[in-house]
Amino acid sequence: MGVKISRILVRLRGISPVMFDRYGGSNEEQLPWRDKVYVSSKDGKSLILPAKNLSSFLSAQNTASAPQRVMGKKWKAVAAAALSYVTITPGEIPFLRDGKPLTLENAGIYEDKSVARMKKGQLTIPNPKSRPVLPLEWGLEFTIALFENKDLTENILRQLFDIGGVAIGIGTFRGVYGKFIVEEWREAA
Repeated sequence: MGVKISRILVRLRGISPVMFDRYGGSNEEQLPWRDKVYVSSKDGKSLILPAKNLSSFLSAQNTASAPQRVMGKKWKAVAAAALSYVTITPGEIPFLRDGKPLTLENAGIYEDKSVARMKKGQLTIPNPKSRPVLPLEWGLEFTIALFENKDLTENILRQLFDIGGVAIGIGTFRGVYGKFIVEEWREAA
């Protein structure tokens, strides 16, 4: 007897803009704000969310994650189960508006200039940042494969998306930006 796998089609609708801050691969290199979005490896212009970012939303232990916010004391077991027993496809999830993929040209991305305050010992040091923001309307559609396990059921996974989508969201400066609601959650074909 094998492990039971639930396949779930998920559609999310953004309820706040998404802020991006893609890492360029080096702490010394500061990317121009336009280069901080995620684009398709296939065409270099379609806006995407890497599936691993949703995996982080479900499993991160070093930054805010849905299990931390939703699950109380058992959050670490749920986060570990999400990392081990959840697969999200495709690997590059296209951002959509009115069912059509968004591109660098048609998405209306704008620059946000903010100053973060970073603690360094007793000092607070200003850290000016320039980041791209994707305005509303946006959506994402993907499939989740959930391998049956004792710590993460489909009901708990749905709660993580329902509550975590509003409390945490996706992208950077999560909780302010990147909030979403679940528009569709059904068995995938």
